[in-house]
Amino acid sequence: MRLLPWTGTDGKPCYLSTDDPDSLLSRLADDIEAAQLASAEQVLAGAEAVLRDAEAGERAVRFALVRALESLGDVLRVAVSRGERIPGQDA
Repeated sequence: MRLLPWTGTDGKPCYLSTDDPDSLLSRLADDIEAAQLASAEQVLAGAEAVLRDAEAGERAVRFALVRALESLGDVLRVAVSRGERIPGQDA
């Protein structure tokens, strides 16, 4: 079972049951994971810039923190999903 990089409409995790890493849904999940990781890099750079700016206001800091939390959640989901797919690991 593969943890997918999105949740259902109820907020619960979605899983894919396949042994084919090249299936259409597996490739879509890979693409979304890559986009989430790339986005997290951009969010990190933006948050660092806001924190370096001594004149950044509360709104900017709060926005950077909210985006960082969203990205952290995405990155953790990718890490868990990939960790569960390492051969020899218990699901």
